Amino acid sequence: MPTSIVTRFRLFIRHNFARLEGFFFVLKGLLSERHFIYFSCVLVAISTAFAVIVLKSFAHNVFLLATYVNRYLKLPYINSILPIVGILLTVLVVKRLLDGKIEKGSSRILVAVAKKGGIMPRKQMYAQIITSSLTVGLGGSAGLESPITITGAAFGSNFARKYKLTKKDRILLLACGVAAGVAAAFNAPIAGVLFAIEVILTDVTISAFIPIMISAATGALVSTIVLNEEVLLSFKQQQTFDYHNIPYYILLGILAGFVSLYHAKTFQKVERHFHNLRLKGYRKALYGALPLAILIFLFPTLFGEGYESIKILSNTHPEELLENTLLEGFKNNGWILLLFAGITMLLKAYATGITLASGGNGGNFAPSLFVGSYLGFFVAKFFILIGLDKTLPVGNFTIVGMAGILSGLFHAPLTAIFLIGEITGGYNLMVPLMIVSSISFAVSKQFETYSMDVKDLAHKGQVFTSNKDKNILSSIDILNVVTTDLPTVSLNQKPEDVVALLSATQQTHFAVIDEKKRLIGIIDFNSIRNVVFNAFKIKYSKIEEIMIIPQEVASMEDSLEMIMEKFETTNSKYLVVLKDDRYYGFIDKCKVLEAYRDVLKEMVIE
Repeated sequence: MPTSIVTRFRLFIRHNFARLEGFFFVLKGLLSERHFIYFSCVLVAISTAFAVIVLKSFAHNVFLLATYVNRYLKLPYINSILPIVGILLTVLVVKRLLDGKIEKGSSRILVAVAKKGGIMPRKQMYAQIITSSLTVGLGGSAGLESPITITGAAFGSNFARKYKLTKKDRILLLACGVAAGVAAAFNAPIAGVLFAIEVILTDVTISAFIPIMISAATGALVSTIVLNEEVLLSFKQQQTFDYHNIPYYILLGILAGFVSLYHAKTFQKVERHFHNLRLKGYRKALYGALPLAILIFLFPTLFGEGYESIKILSNTHPEELLENTLLEGFKNNGWILLLFAGITMLLKAYATGITLASGGNGGNFAPSLFVGSYLGFFVAKFFILIGLDKTLPVGNFTIVGMAGILSGLFHAPLTAIFLIGEITGGYNLMVPLMIVSSISFAVSKQFETYSMDVKDLAHKGQVFTSNKDKNILSSIDILNVVTTDLPTVSLNQKPEDVVALLSATQQTHFAVIDEKKRLIGIIDFNSIRNVVFNAFKIKYSKIEEIMIIPQEVASMEDSLEMIMEKFETTNSKYLVVLKDDRYYGFIDKCKVLEAYRDVLKEMVIE
């Protein structure tokens, strides 16, 4: 009987979804292309907003449970046990339900835009929700915003694929999902729009703003209506900006830039360490979860997203941060509180790196806000304790510091400024936000060209950057411009064979290879004209005598930007392409430029 009920329920859901999809197809036929995009971006935003509500509510309620157990049942170990359980469960889900693989980090969205025409796997619509809720919801020291943006992007991408929209519209709806996710997570629609444009899209026209703005507004509205305000990161207590504090804000901006660099490098160092381990699966998870548990036991504010501790630092009683810690007896000692905040700030990169590299899922968006708030608090509190300026508004510095680290880590100063402006409920701090964000961005950019998420992918040519030529080249698949079915020549052949090939084909260059397909040299018609038209030389020459050694060769591992640089260096029209040190084919400069021209026509989202 129960099986029959479940079967009927599934059929009911499937039938109604089919009817709904049919209605959308009819609607698509009735509406203009632009109007259907507007309709689509609202649906994508609503779907993303409800995903945000599920994730945020789960994480917040688990935090409340852990706090209750600590405070009233006096079981301080619960904070350390839950993250272990969360990471192990995440590994279990990935292994059993997701075919042992899940793509983490918002950088996957950038790869989808740059290399896959905005196509994202369908499983990303649910995989991120499940895994990140287990990892972060149960106390893993990471953020939910990266999984939220991936989920929103997947909703937009797959909606576009379902209703057979163009590549431009698919990328646009992907960006709409991202904007809705950020807007819903923080109730910050402007920040959602700016994040989608500043981080996800590199070329966008004014008309593309409208769907993105509609999505961001819809996501924020649904979140406001359904989600409890306590779940969101928001601040009501703040003091007005005092221009006398500008030197301190400048110092905070400089420090934020360097702390951003420290956080990124430390996080990547931890990731490399885990990547080089021979441990896999549950052993790797335990290897990381156990030291994470120790860190959280010693520094409980590393538990989960850490938004509650940010709120504590920004209010009038930051000493509450030391409650339920080993230093609770010293909470009235300002220097102990300052030391605790400083060490926690530096350890966050390790905690987040361990959480994600050992098998958990999450992102660095929330950790950047966490580190920024602790840095801002540290700076203001330090100058107060040494007596240099006892009137510094600690809450303001705590809030502004978040924008500094967010800007430095993600190279997104506009997103940082308006996100913090929106979550504080006003723009009284706009001037210090601009000062700290811009200085932090400038310092970080001076020492690191790319943001933390983009660095590795940019070097591989897999994502868009501010260089438009590089963006276009990175979107061209090298397989589409390499010719592999060309005849080759071996050393035991004769020049007469080359002449026969020149007569039978339109090819003007041939690779000379050995029996293992290793490249020996190249025969170029323009270099052997004097031989081809001389019967004596044709008869008595050898292949070694008429071939040349190429100045440069290309590899299938090279980006097209690197290959174009080799074309310029050699002033050549073609290059030999190697794969695993074996001859693979030729790449023609004219063919690359034709592909460049074709992509350029479709590049700008309208």
